[in-house]
Amino acid sequence: MSVSWCARLLSRLPAAPLRYGGLFALRSRRGGPSRAAPAAGFFSDGGGKGAGAKAPDTSLFVPLPVSPSSPGPEGDVGAELTRPLNKSEVLKVLNKFYKRKEVQRLGAENGLDARLFHQAFISFRKYIMESSFLGPDVHILLNDICCGAGHVDDLFPFFMRHAKQIFPMLECMDDLRKISDLRLPPNWYQDARAIQRKIVFHAGPTNSGKTYHAIQRYLAAKSGIYCGPLKLLAHEIFQKSNDAKVPCDLVTGEERVCVDPEGRQAAHVACTIEMCSVTTPYEVAVIDEIQMIKDPSRGWAWTRALLGLCAEEIHVCGEAAAINLVTELMYTTGEEVEVRNYKRLTPLKVLDQALESLDNLRPGDCIVCFSKNDIYSVSRQIETRGLECAVIYGSLPPGTKLTQARKFNDPDDPCKIMVATDAIGMGLNLSIKRIIFNSLIKPTINEKGEKEMDTITTSQALQISGRAGRFSTVFGEGEVTTMHRDDLPLLKEILNKSVDPIVTAGLHPTADQIEMFAYHLPDATLSNLLDIFVSLSQVDGLYFVCNVDDFKFLADMIQHIPLNLRARYVFCTAPINKKQPYVCTSLLKFARQFSRNEPLTFDWLCRHINWPLVPPQNIKDLVHLEAVHDVLDLYLWLSYRFMDMFPDAALVRDIQKELDDIIQVGVLNITRLIRVSQAASGSVTLPDDFPLQRASIGNGMLNAEDLLEANGELSPSDVKTQGHRRARGSKAMNYRPAEAQGRAQGALAARLIQQGLLTQDMLKQLEHEWLARRKGCATDENTGPNKGKKRK
Repeated sequence: MSVSWCARLLSRLPAAPLRYGGLFALRSRRGGPSRAAPAAGFFSDGGGKGAGAKAPDTSLFVPLPVSPSSPGPEGDVGAELTRPLNKSEVLKVLNKFYKRKEVQRLGAENGLDARLFHQAFISFRKYIMESSFLGPDVHILLNDICCGAGHVDDLFPFFMRHAKQIFPMLECMDDLRKISDLRLPPNWYQDARAIQRKIVFHAGPTNSGKTYHAIQRYLAAKSGIYCGPLKLLAHEIFQKSNDAKVPCDLVTGEERVCVDPEGRQAAHVACTIEMCSVTTPYEVAVIDEIQMIKDPSRGWAWTRALLGLCAEEIHVCGEAAAINLVTELMYTTGEEVEVRNYKRLTPLKVLDQALESLDNLRPGDCIVCFSKNDIYSVSRQIETRGLECAVIYGSLPPGTKLTQARKFNDPDDPCKIMVATDAIGMGLNLSIKRIIFNSLIKPTINEKGEKEMDTITTSQALQISGRAGRFSTVFGEGEVTTMHRDDLPLLKEILNKSVDPIVTAGLHPTADQIEMFAYHLPDATLSNLLDIFVSLSQVDGLYFVCNVDDFKFLADMIQHIPLNLRARYVFCTAPINKKQPYVCTSLLKFARQFSRNEPLTFDWLCRHINWPLVPPQNIKDLVHLEAVHDVLDLYLWLSYRFMDMFPDAALVRDIQKELDDIIQVGVLNITRLIRVSQAASGSVTLPDDFPLQRASIGNGMLNAEDLLEANGELSPSDVKTQGHRRARGSKAMNYRPAEAQGRAQGALAARLIQQGLLTQDMLKQLEHEWLARRKGCATDENTGPNKGKKRK
């Protein structure tokens, strides 16, 4: 062998202390115990490296694949110097290595818990066994061990090198911990820390004038910023400010309105809280609905505004439950909090009687539902009584919500009843006399992302109830009750409870922090980066890390699309509802087009949404139009972040206004849409008071099987046999057996006949059709290929 070969070989061999002694050696070459001190484990809470740091969730560490190696142009140097390896002998050596307690202990001290150690060994063994070529250092060592000239423990440095290759985070754990250390959020905002701010907390219930007083100070200031939770609230302050001759700009995620014709920035701005600037100096800042600082998804935005706004005065408005937390947070910045308490301006009375029937509705009533199905059902029944009603729910465009609100508030409009979700809790000024809770059960999403049905909280109940009897409306007193008699005691109990104090504020990793993580872990997915960040993050007792499930959902959805990290992060922070497949699919198409560096033009977008669109013919069409409106919102949101790639924001805003008008037409005719949808499904409309009686069917429709069961013609077991799906909709939890309903309410068919919705002839026809169908099924069972088999 030439000298150059030997020199090259020696340069590739590890230093002798690393192989036979030093930090990683467990035994000396004679087999005696090592005198070297063990490395301090960085997953421990004790002294040494990483002392005091919490152990990460290693289940989040995804091993990177390592391909078996093949001989290079130099050939198999290890085999030339020794001999080819006997893989069966090598396998025995590797398995012996894995079982040694000393090796497992040393692995733990170097960051490999039991799970990581096992995964690393499986990968290491696979690499050794499947490689047709091994580096000369590993090859020679394995040959020595197989021949009895080396000890199995000497494999550890090579095993550890492989482990760090598949788990690169082991190499940079200290750096990752520093990046994800969230214990001092006030230090993130040096501009705010450079000035001494005055904090004024306006605390009080709904309709107490707290926000009014803060806004008056905002309007009187030389410059100011208003930060609200909703676009509607930002629009309202934008309008009020300009009406008061105080030039004010509007900034939301999807919209920028500059009042100056030449585009100069106004001294005042109204914005959604996520869009507030923490670098622009202001005289006065207003942070509305501060209690949302505890929101599991959006709380970080309130924390950022409270700690980071560069304003001489910060006026905070919200529930008194947040006073202690805000005071504690400001103590960490060296700023004191002045608290101004307010009481409700008009009385609010909890009635002693439930509504029980829609026949008892009065002008100024608002029925609050917590599902679209209930909205559709209740509004349909109201209009069958000859009453007009306004409809407001969360997924409606802002313009449609405002139109419905104006319709309800207009004293000259015949519409005097409103049906709404808790979307009315913020952002709309409504002339409501009485709030009626259709239900006290609201669907929620738990920490695991699972849907749960739970009673509304005291804070939610107060926020919604407080919309009744607002100051400056025609109603000097507000009232609140329930639709069902047995809900009323529970409502009183909820409203009499004190609101739980807010104890923590939300935080969220920034794009810069995730980029630093990606620098250390370049091969990890964005979703995995975020998981590891949250796992390693450290917060003190005043903070929590906000839920990142929606972010991860979008990150996983677009992972296969080639985007740089910053663009990927922006797409994943898009404010869309992951439960809307059409909107999610649109985001995917946007990201794919963006990755090709092809601008998303107006024509391209129109082809995607099939523009122009027509008024909805049924409820399904209306829901689709609402989703298209969200897609246009998504385009506008992205256009302010990637102006070159989303160039036609002005044209998109024009068609969005047209779409808003189309949706308004649909909502104005929502009763007809419901009727068409029911007719298309071949169902019979329920009697007007049926949903108010805790019926087992929540979608407002009944078929022949239901009629026959209620009239005693069909037993519950027959219904079960026919695969009849009971207890659907929002009333499922209140389902009672048909026998119990019969005792409490009488035969359903008799009531339908009494109310003129069903005739005896129709009932007989339904019965004949049902019996004929059953007879036909029985004939099939007795004569067909499945004769004698029980029907499923």
